[in-house]
Amino acid sequence: MGDVAMTVPVLRALTEQHPELQITVVSKGFFEPMFSGLQNVNFYKADLKGEHKGIFGLYKLSKSLKALQFDVVADLHNVLRTKILKFFFAGKILVQIDKGRPEKKALTTGKKFEPLKTTHQRYADVFGKLGFPIDLSVPKFPEKVNLTSNLSTFISNSEKQTIGIAPFAAHESKMYPLVQMEAVIDQLSKDYNIILFGGGRKEVEYLKTVEATFENTQSVAGKLSLEEELALISNLDVMLSMDSGNGHLAAMLGVKVITIWGVTHPYAGFTPFNQPEDYALVADRTQYPKIPTSVYGNKYPEGYENAAGSVVVEDIVKKIQSVVN
Repeated sequence: MGDVAMTVPVLRALTEQHPELQITVVSKGFFEPMFSGLQNVNFYKADLKGEHKGIFGLYKLSKSLKALQFDVVADLHNVLRTKILKFFFAGKILVQIDKGRPEKKALTTGKKFEPLKTTHQRYADVFGKLGFPIDLSVPKFPEKVNLTSNLSTFISNSEKQTIGIAPFAAHESKMYPLVQMEAVIDQLSKDYNIILFGGGRKEVEYLKTVEATFENTQSVAGKLSLEEELALISNLDVMLSMDSGNGHLAAMLGVKVITIWGVTHPYAGFTPFNQPEDYALVADRTQYPKIPTSVYGNKYPEGYENAAGSVVVEDIVKKIQSVVN
């Protein structure tokens, strides 16, 4: 989800700077609400678990897409499925993303420790190679969504500023320890509205408990559609997330995003869009010198699983307070 969300500000810049273009985004149907409001952007649902499953399904998908009579193809994913589609698109102009795997390997193996090109810029480079250069330095964002009466109930006190907190990630090694996160929520909930984001049965149940424990705290986990969550996120004053999808959803809407990093690191290029460097709170590399141990957080040496916990609770609270105020 994070990878898809990161394409949104790039496509917004592309269509604003090249308004003559007509874009068709091909992805899973669940992600369609992310692209709502983008000018000259259509969405085509790829049913990768049904109609478009497997090689024959991808062939069927390619035939449907060719019927749209596109001129060029931008592969922003560069995985097996898109490589198969590339084969079916023989004869079309096609550019795929350079993920920078060699330099990322150098970063995670400790050979080099320096910032790499951002994923957003890698996306932009694809369009540049197709003849449509993009300047990401002066971004534009959509207006806040007017909340329905149902969504307004998730903001406990309209006079208080609202902080979103997404405490989960795909890998536990990227998560801030939940006990420490509760300490953060305890301090912030006294002065701000807190909205908790998450998905999956275990996450939903846990966030219900947190919701019941702290004042001014509401959980949306398992209660809203993606479209409704995006509407609510657009009204946040700040989002606190891990190196995970919710941070990218907030950033694509122009919301300030503070991130907590465990065994991954901002240098790999996955920081949320248009966020200052000091909004990324990283694990202590004095204690954990091998960070980043991997790009996605799925590999790490013994003893590194709670690296994010080296970020001090008070530092998180102070950073949020300084950004919100």
